[in-house]
Amino acid sequence: MAISLSVVLLLGIILVVLLRGGSIKAGPAVVAVLFGFFLASTGMADDIQRFLDSIANTINSIRF
Repeated sequence: MAISLSVVLLLGIILVVLLRGGSIKAGPAVVAVLFGFFLASTGMADDIQRFLDSIANTINSIRF
């Protein structure tokens, strides 16, 4: 849950920066948000979550 919240917060901040910087307009941003919202309710949501969890675990296991 903490990883999901962190990712949502990070992506939200990136979206705000892109909107304010003029890199992305409001229309495409709304479409991207709605796409993510509706994608989360499909059957692919579990696969995407497992993929993101495996990436987070891989990054967490890297030792410097």
